[in-house]
Amino acid sequence: MTAVRNIARASARAANRTVRDPFLDNAKFLLIVLVVIGHDWYPAIDDFQAVKALYMVVYAFHVPAFVLLSGYFSRGFEGRPDQWRKLVLTVLVPYLVFQTAYAAVSSWAADKPFQLHFSGPIYVTWFLLALFVWRASAPLLRSLPRPILLSTAVSLVATVTITDTGFALARVLQLLPWFVIGLSLKPEHIAALRARGVRLAAGAVLVTAGVVAWFLAPAFDVRWLDRQWDAAELGVSLPVDLVLAAGIDLVTAVMVVAALALVPRRRSWLTALGAFTMYPFLLHGLVVRVAQSAGVHDYLIGLGGIGALAITVGAVALAFLLATPAVRAATRWAVEPASLALFRRRPGATAPAASGAAEGRDAREREGERPREMAGSVRG
Repeated sequence: MTAVRNIARASARAANRTVRDPFLDNAKFLLIVLVVIGHDWYPAIDDFQAVKALYMVVYAFHVPAFVLLSGYFSRGFEGRPDQWRKLVLTVLVPYLVFQTAYAAVSSWAADKPFQLHFSGPIYVTWFLLALFVWRASAPLLRSLPRPILLSTAVSLVATVTITDTGFALARVLQLLPWFVIGLSLKPEHIAALRARGVRLAAGAVLVTAGVVAWFLAPAFDVRWLDRQWDAAELGVSLPVDLVLAAGIDLVTAVMVVAALALVPRRRSWLTALGAFTMYPFLLHGLVVRVAQSAGVHDYLIGLGGIGALAITVGAVALAFLLATPAVRAATRWAVEPASLALFRRRPGATAPAASGAAEGRDAREREGERPREMAGSVRG
């Protein structure tokens, strides 16, 4: 714990040049830890009912929560040339870099020739492509009448008709309402989550979700939580798919509110790490895929409950490790290419904010979300 706190202090010196909202940083890092845990849990969900139940709970809310926060930090995107430059440097360029990296690792793991297709996102890279589309469309989305209602209708239609044939289209459309909700939120909406009654209810919601997930786990198809499959692929009729998708979205909405309500509001050693979540997000999948190919997960699963616990602890440790200053220094060229662009700009020019997820309306919001901060993932 002392080592982790030392890492956090070092991170704080890099991140806290101006006032940041500790709630947002805390939320981002806790969510990214859940992303890493979820990817490590996946190989074990058919062997441990408890792991599958927890997996279901996590996947019911963590990706929509990330998308919502992405929308919240996109409120200031107006399509100015400097904003487009930031968007390309902090989202699209990392997508190209890590799509290549994941293609290489996937080829190695499958012992197949290297193939690279930028139209088919691999593993976590879909989120970068989706974020680029959502952010670019923010001005249009804000101009629509009743944007939340319209985006929800688009999402439900996409749920029953569109599969992920390319460019993460199914996920872009199915998760669109969460981005639009975030785009429509105001700081006072976030502040409302601090109410004691909301926090007490939130705890009850998550406990209830865990109990329900335990009983549903044996027969539940986790693909319902991936938000990329259509009715035919899920083996149900269109009406059933539509009703179940709408029901899952309602449950997700309650759980997103509950999860965010329980995020700590105070600044702590954890807060500084929230400024660097893009590092564990983009890097952890490479480690997980190599470990799975090497048989690490199969070995741990064979150990029973102790192995499942080891997978969980290892995932948490990996998330912290990939946010350390040493890892960031070694991989910054890939994760934050915008930071390298700073050195190529003429003296006195305004440098691009390293932000794949931040275009807040005021200085605090802009500083509160840098490119390394926002990421999310569903199972690749």
